[in-house]
Amino acid sequence: MPTTDIDVPTRTLGVVAHAAGDLRVESIPLRRPESPDAVVEIAYGGICGSDLHYWTHGAAGESILQAPMILGHEVVGTVVRQAADGSGPTTGTRVAVHPATPGGDSPRYPADRPNLSPGCTYLGSAAQFPHTEGAFTRYAVLPSRMLRALPPDLSLRTAAVAEPAAVAWHAVSRAGEVAGKTALVVGSGPIGALVVSVLRRAGARAIAAVDVDVHDYPLAIARQLGATTTLKADNTEAIAAVDADVVIECSGNRHGLESAIRGATRGGQVVLLGLLPTGLQPSPLSLVITRELAVVGSFRFNDEIDAVLEALADGSLVVEPVISHEFGVEHALEAFAVAKNAESSAKVLLTF
Repeated sequence: MPTTDIDVPTRTLGVVAHAAGDLRVESIPLRRPESPDAVVEIAYGGICGSDLHYWTHGAAGESILQAPMILGHEVVGTVVRQAADGSGPTTGTRVAVHPATPGGDSPRYPADRPNLSPGCTYLGSAAQFPHTEGAFTRYAVLPSRMLRALPPDLSLRTAAVAEPAAVAWHAVSRAGEVAGKTALVVGSGPIGALVVSVLRRAGARAIAAVDVDVHDYPLAIARQLGATTTLKADNTEAIAAVDADVVIECSGNRHGLESAIRGATRGGQVVLLGLLPTGLQPSPLSLVITRELAVVGSFRFNDEIDAVLEALADGSLVVEPVISHEFGVEHALEAFAVAKNAESSAKVLLTF
């Protein structure tokens, strides 16, 4: 990549969700950088579950598309124009992107947990209107504060998994000390698989992974990343027998929630990471009471991405098995279709 600034193009190729079932790869205007903005040439973008929901349903939870929106928040690339105010990485630096912008004037959230700020926005999110455009684009104009320089020995391809790995890292941290403990991970999609890897790095004694969709492929990946036992959700007796000190629920499914509670030991810790649908969720809460389970939520992450990049660079956090496919951006429709099929794919990357 050049070490001198390039001329900023006025248009770029991007992946845009127009409505449910209407995903397009098209030429879009590239906004002009303001003083604190850098221009990044995107190398890889990982397709997230929220991207799939915007494509298939026109919404991700309560975040409903009201206008066409560029997707994508799991992106890495190279700075091709440093921010005009001199902030952030210099031109030629390879970077990962922290996609959050904390905000809101309410004092009712912990100052050290900006992920809980009421006005927080996220790249590629329809939670607010106008929507926050994503970065599935060949070139992206991004605030320099979002950019994290990659360690010299870390490849862009591996770094493309840093954002979801940071989500997993944050969830494991919410469980407290896990070294020497038995862990249960419910849901073996890409996030669940990365939770397994983070738990392994953190020293969990045994890790059982459960696939809620009862597929074999995700469980094979979980084993590569450190799961010592793999189970399918229909094996309820075996799940209960795990008797886990720490449970991390990653499926966002009420059946997964039930498995998480039943698989926890007395006095155990349950972390809810998978985003459950809005509304009431039936679950065996009597067990939460009689077992004195501690149940906590986990939402996105704060600065864990910095620790993740270091761990990826030194090899202590293994993520490569979770990357199952790569597609050029011009084949984004096929890539999304493959990513939707959890029976035969994990993390699908777009290359730009």
